[in-house]
Amino acid sequence: MPQAEPFQDPTRYLFFTGKGGVGKTSLSCAVALSLADAGRRVMLVSTDPASNLDEMLGVALSDQPKPVPDAPGLFAMNIDPDKAAEDYRIRVLDQMGPEATDEDRATVREQLSGACTIEIAAFDEFVGLLAGDVEGFDHVIFDTAPTGHTLRLLSLPRAWTGFLKGNDRGASCLGPHSGLKMQEERFKAAMATLSDPGQTSIVLVTRADRGAVREAARTSDELRALGLGNQRLVINGVFHASGQGDAVAEGLARDHAAVIAALPANLAALPRDEVPLRSFDMVGLPALRALFQDERPVAAAVVPAGIDGAGLDAMVDELAQPGRGLIMVMGKGGVGKTTVAAAVAVGLVKRGHKVHLTTTDPAAHVSLVVDGNLDGLTVDRIDPVVETARYVEKVLATKGRDQDEADRALMREDLASPCTEEVAVFHAFSRIVAEARGAFVVMDTAPTGHTLLLLDATGAYHRQMTQDMGTVQGRIVTPLMRLQDPDYTRVILVALPETTPVSEAASLQDDLRRARIEPWGWVVNRSLARTGTTDPLLQRRIMGEAAQMARIRNGLARRMYLVPFLAEPPVGVPALLSLT
Repeated sequence: MPQAEPFQDPTRYLFFTGKGGVGKTSLSCAVALSLADAGRRVMLVSTDPASNLDEMLGVALSDQPKPVPDAPGLFAMNIDPDKAAEDYRIRVLDQMGPEATDEDRATVREQLSGACTIEIAAFDEFVGLLAGDVEGFDHVIFDTAPTGHTLRLLSLPRAWTGFLKGNDRGASCLGPHSGLKMQEERFKAAMATLSDPGQTSIVLVTRADRGAVREAARTSDELRALGLGNQRLVINGVFHASGQGDAVAEGLARDHAAVIAALPANLAALPRDEVPLRSFDMVGLPALRALFQDERPVAAAVVPAGIDGAGLDAMVDELAQPGRGLIMVMGKGGVGKTTVAAAVAVGLVKRGHKVHLTTTDPAAHVSLVVDGNLDGLTVDRIDPVVETARYVEKVLATKGRDQDEADRALMREDLASPCTEEVAVFHAFSRIVAEARGAFVVMDTAPTGHTLLLLDATGAYHRQMTQDMGTVQGRIVTPLMRLQDPDYTRVILVALPETTPVSEAASLQDDLRRARIEPWGWVVNRSLARTGTTDPLLQRRIMGEAAQMARIRNGLARRMYLVPFLAEPPVGVPALLSLT
């Protein structure tokens, strides 16, 4: 494919955004490398809490720009949420002045321990890059977190500017608000930069997949509502069959063509590029440099024997044995978590259980995957808007019950903070976790970074509760304690049989283990190994699958289950039932 037009003479700031798993990181890396190879000085930044830039570029990154070996002019960095949060806490504490006592400082530090502070601190780093804190670069390219997290990030300038306008007290969940108040002008400058088509371009990345395209269309509209209209569409991983007579290859190519032909009107109107599916994983500089080049025809490969594993039917049989419990499905965006969660829920109902299927993902559509009704199955989602409204009314009805109208108005103003959403979503999450005491709850979680922030909030609540209860801790059971109980919660990690998704699932497993949550099993989704395809490119991809499955079996997973590639995605109750 010829190099994409917007990347030959791009704006200074480029944002790559889209549903998880569509290839934002590989595309942003390839574009950054291409610009650097053309003699530009380029900064590549990840705003994803679960970034895999390190693996992609082959260099250990930090929150400071590092040169990428063998790529003169290219620098990269990760916005480290934890370090950014600690730096932010220090800045806020430094503003308290010498009259503040140690107890005051300890109180403020505790107030600044939640996930909301992590989000604001990461945003502050992001704003700094937009405000020119990193000079000397021709281009700054942002590899963003999956869509829901990114929309939240991009809307923060407007949300916080609106909240701080005329608010001299600040949000109670942040302690002293001066750390935010002093940044108000930077927020405005960030919004101006984001909205200026002469400075900023938004690259919407999707796959030729109906769910990913639907997500891209929704994202396009939401970004326009934020004033970000300078958009371009890139469809990644488009497959073209190399010959006749291979039903798998022909079905995949036909499905991709049909999805592209039926693009929603708002996407069809955008400038568009298509990047072909490659026979190799996008890891390392040689692969990234090859992404925009025409790939030579590949010879047929000998598919390794023994790529096999138990299916979802065996997994659901085992999950059903306790008769109740919380089943959390986690992983990198785009690996099929929603499909696996829906299949597990439907499979448990088939085995005679009542099941509540829900999601913590702001961009998830579990109801669209289930696409029907089944006796014994309840399907919903944790809606941040609904939960925030419910939480605000609950606070007003309890803490504000005996206050006069003036105090209630001040309380409402304080609750208008964007941090309130985090608290409300955590309360909803805790409520649903508790349901699993007497029934099955299957939870489709948000992509990795977003889920880790939710777990941070769970850990902060646990620490606060155990501290408050003191010596009578045995009387309480926090949500974190339920997640740590293997008889109560079973965590399933979903990955594709590719290098990056497996590495990300392994990293998530390490994070969970640090929180004393042990994953129950792994699901490898969309495996081509058992399809019988004779297409040379797909056979080459199967060779890569074999290496990743061996990697999972040899030390990563206690249990591994395999879901075969299906040319038609399993949507609807009958299709989901066939998987289990």
